[in-house]
Amino acid sequence: IQRDILINKKVKSSIPPWLRGTLLRNGPGLFSVGNTSYKHWFDGMALIHSFTFKDGDVFYRSKFLNSETYKKNIAANRIIVSEFGTMVHPDPCKNIFSKAFSYFMNAIPDFTDNNLINIIRYGEDYYASSEVNYINQIDPLTLETLGRTNYRNHIAINLATAHPHYDEEGTTYNMGTAIMNFGRPKYVIFKVPSNATDKEKKKPALRKVELICSIPFHSTLYPSYFHSFGMTENYIIFVEQAFKLDILKLATAYFRDVNWGSCLKFDKDDITLIHLVNKKTGKTVSTKYYADAFVVFHHINAYEEDGHVVFDLITYQDSNLYDMFYIHNMKQDVDKFIETNNEFSRPTCQRFVLPLNIDKEAPPDTNLVKLQDTTATAVLKQDGSIYCTPDTIFEGLELPGINYKFNSKKYRYFYGTRVDWSPYPSKIAKVDIATRTHQVWIEEECYPSEPVFVASPDAVEEDEAVKHFFYPYCVYCGVPKKRRISLVWIIVSCDF
Repeated sequence: IQRDILINKKVKSSIPPWLRGTLLRNGPGLFSVGNTSYKHWFDGMALIHSFTFKDGDVFYRSKFLNSETYKKNIAANRIIVSEFGTMVHPDPCKNIFSKAFSYFMNAIPDFTDNNLINIIRYGEDYYASSEVNYINQIDPLTLETLGRTNYRNHIAINLATAHPHYDEEGTTYNMGTAIMNFGRPKYVIFKVPSNATDKEKKKPALRKVELICSIPFHSTLYPSYFHSFGMTENYIIFVEQAFKLDILKLATAYFRDVNWGSCLKFDKDDITLIHLVNKKTGKTVSTKYYADAFVVFHHINAYEEDGHVVFDLITYQDSNLYDMFYIHNMKQDVDKFIETNNEFSRPTCQRFVLPLNIDKEAPPDTNLVKLQDTTATAVLKQDGSIYCTPDTIFEGLELPGINYKFNSKKYRYFYGTRVDWSPYPSKIAKVDIATRTHQVWIEEECYPSEPVFVASPDAVEEDEAVKHFFYPYCVYCGVPKKRRISLVWIIVSCDF
């Protein structure tokens, strides 16, 4: 299924002629197959979108990811592959022996390849990705699915993030988790060089993957869940949070008739460990940095300054965010949704600061943070560990984005979806870290997705661009903006 649409006439503001290229987006696009339906927003079949900008025009294209999961479901005319929030069981027509074999095989899950979270790049290869061991290569121009790649054929991991980092040379950095069949459980940090693509397009870029380091689990049977990580010029920042995957529950989920999402639990009485890894040597900084328990999905940015590592992320005080996106919750009218979810933790943008040079002569309970523009602390404890408390920058923002030229560098601005208690995002916010102020864009009956910053060609300032524009029409079907959700919002604005 594919849709190709010229949407130039539906753009409210003019598109700068210098804006050329293709923006790729990914997300759930199909929630029912035959008479069966998914139970969670994160389960829908992946739909790839592209927005091609050229000479003031925008061309839109979409196509379902032709994954093995998609093909199996469509062929059966029902959902037969389990997802994060939807557990699927054997066909009731199977005999008892077939059912027993299915249960046995699912003790070690062979995860779905419905890669619906992001588009990532290894070398010059583009992949639809989620957080499992499978990724699907796509053609960024036609959106054709070119084939499936298994991380496990190249590096010993079962899970991997869909939010890698890219340095100025084009090297891709990413993280994964090894939980089964790979010896001692561990977190794995790896990179793929920019020249990894096979010129004849016959071998995957992952064949040139390089291991940076591995980190053993703090709790052997309860690895930390992580959706993203931080990176500075010299360090990888991995937050081993108290939001954990229960391995035993995962292995028995199929038998117990529960979905994989229920195997994640937040331990509010645990601590958060912060690991600092040297990108060049692969060595982990020996200092133990830790904080109180919180939940994190998205890092905003990180950088080094005057002997400190500074990193910003969005935290929660509980793990109820996933529950909010079950389909039965999202179908509630807004008033009922607010009543049901108003006690959930709000996303909070927070800054942590890690001192690199520890003064061993400092007395216990000394705050080692020397930076003047933050209230974050890093307190030396009696055993030599560092207890960190954050500086709160802003409350009520998710899906953060920055001017990526400032990734791993000191920066001032970030953008994101302003969070209200509604399943329908309606605002975009720009946050000024220096002044702790923010600006908001909102338009009646418009529902933008996460922002993407595009700087003007001759930009000098971090937030410098030309003007902003947006789509008040649904670029998926062309229907006017009323009650439609925009699929893209591009910030090219210096006055927002």
